Amino acid sequence: MKSLAYRVDGPPDGPVVVLGSSLGTTGSVWEPQLAALAATHRVVRYDHRGHGDSPAPPGPYAIEELGGDVLALLDRLEVDRADLGGLSLGGMVAMWLAAHAPERVRRLALVCTSARPAQEEMWRQRAATVRAGGMAAVTDLVVERWFTEDFITRRPDVVAWTRAMVAGTDAAAYAACCEVVATLDLEPVLPRITAPTLVVAGARDPAFPFPHTERIVAAIAGSRLAVVDAAHLASVERADIVTELLIGFYSGGGS
Repeated sequence: MKSLAYRVDGPPDGPVVVLGSSLGTTGSVWEPQLAALAATHRVVRYDHRGHGDSPAPPGPYAIEELGGDVLALLDRLEVDRADLGGLSLGGMVAMWLAAHAPERVRRLALVCTSARPAQEEMWRQRAATVRAGGMAAVTDLVVERWFTEDFITRRPDVVAWTRAMVAGTDAAAYAACCEVVATLDLEPVLPRITAPTLVVAGARDPAFPFPHTERIVAAIAGSRLAVVDAAHLASVERADIVTELLIGFYSGGGS
């Protein structure tokens, strides 16, 4: 497959942080954190296959392929070790990388994600719905689960921004990624992760409620937990808090 689409910001000689987005969004979803992180870090935001400007090879996909895409990007950028950050699907990819290529990962930040999402039938049904009706068939349903009702009322501009990202995703690639999530179980390999790890949970996340986060924290030795009053896209809904957490963590604090 051709290289993932990516954007680089920040000082060329800064420590590298690589950020992966949620299912249905692009690297732009990290825009709220960009200015603060790029002040000191070389920030690489990538798009999963079929998202944004990344190519969409025919499915099915596997977590090994999604993780391999990021390893290939690190090689292309000549980055030996990086801090990783992953939101939802991006967190799953980051966990796979940290477990299978630990020498490439300096620090690991996981936001609103799961090592074993479960609900296989729901994810397969969503994939089937998208294949039959395109992204329009699921966009509203997906975005409604990303934010609390109060935030949706207060920030319709942000909701519209995220809706446009979902709508612009390649339907076949989105469906293939749904099927990766449907059967994913990274819990057996989590104890392999040795990088200092920060796990951020949304207290009102309907996609991956708190037990998902608890299992990650229990399995990764020395990991740190932070809970934010938000739904699934906590890094957008409570950008202030999540940005502060990431800055402190990547600068060496809170390990």
